[in-house]
Amino acid sequence: AYVNKVREYVEDMGARGRRMVQIQCPTSPVELLDTLPIRVGPGAGSGLILRTDSFAELGNPEAGSCAFTLWTDRVASINNGRITLIGPDIPECPGASLPFGQVMMAGGANLTEKQHDPIRFAQYPSDRIEGYMVRSSSRYMWCRVSKDAASKGFCFETLGRALMAILRSDVPDVEAVEVVFVTSAKEDLEPLEELSTQVEKISNSLIAENWKAKGFDLYECSLGWDCSVCPDRPVCDDIRQIIKVRKVTGSQGETNSEG
Repeated sequence: AYVNKVREYVEDMGARGRRMVQIQCPTSPVELLDTLPIRVGPGAGSGLILRTDSFAELGNPEAGSCAFTLWTDRVASINNGRITLIGPDIPECPGASLPFGQVMMAGGANLTEKQHDPIRFAQYPSDRIEGYMVRSSSRYMWCRVSKDAASKGFCFETLGRALMAILRSDVPDVEAVEVVFVTSAKEDLEPLEELSTQVEKISNSLIAENWKAKGFDLYECSLGWDCSVCPDRPVCDDIRQIIKVRKVTGSQGETNSEG
C-alpha cells in the first residue's frame, strides 16, 4: 500500500509541474558499480566532510529532509533499477543547501520481518560511499557531498546506484530496488513526512518484535539499532553484563534469605 502511495506522490509532483527525471540503471550489484566515478565499499569514504570541503549540502534542518525505506515481497511492484529525481541535481548546485527527500523501496519474494533492520540501515551508508557523508539519521537525513567527489561527477544517479548496490549486497534476498530523491522544495517534502510518520510506526513495531525475539525489550535501547552495526555496542554489552550479574546475585540473595 505504501509503495503505491509513493507512486501517487510522484505522479502528483509531476502534475504540479515539478521538474522530474527518471533514470533506468543496471539491475545487478556488479553492474550498478561499474563506471561509477567514486569508490563504494567499507572505508571508501572518510566519514567526515567539513563545510569548507562541501560542494553541496542536502537536508540541512533549515532546508528540510525526510528519509525512509519500504520493502515488499511483491517484487513486480518495484521498478528495479529506477531512480526518480524530483528537482535539481547535485552538479547544478555548487554551494547550495537543498531540501532532501529519499525513499528506498525494495522487493524480494523471500523478504520477511527478519530483514527489516538491514534494509532500514542500508539508507545510512556511513563510510561506504566516497565523498558522501550522512550527518544524521532516523526520519531525517542531513548529508554533504565533497568538492572532490563533485569534481569526479558525483550526482544523484551515482548516489542511487551506490545505495542500490549496498542494499543488494547487505540483503541478498532483495531482488529489486528503486529510489526516489526530492530536492525541489521544502514544502514538497510534507506529503513524504506524513507517509514517513505512518511507516515509522510500523517500523518501530517490527523492530520491537525483532528485539523481543533476541530476548530484549526495546525500551533498553532508545535507538532501536541492530547491535552488529551500533557504535555503542561495547557500552551496552557492559551494561547488560552488569544487569545479568546483579540479577544472578540478587536471586541468590533471595534464595539464601529464604533458606
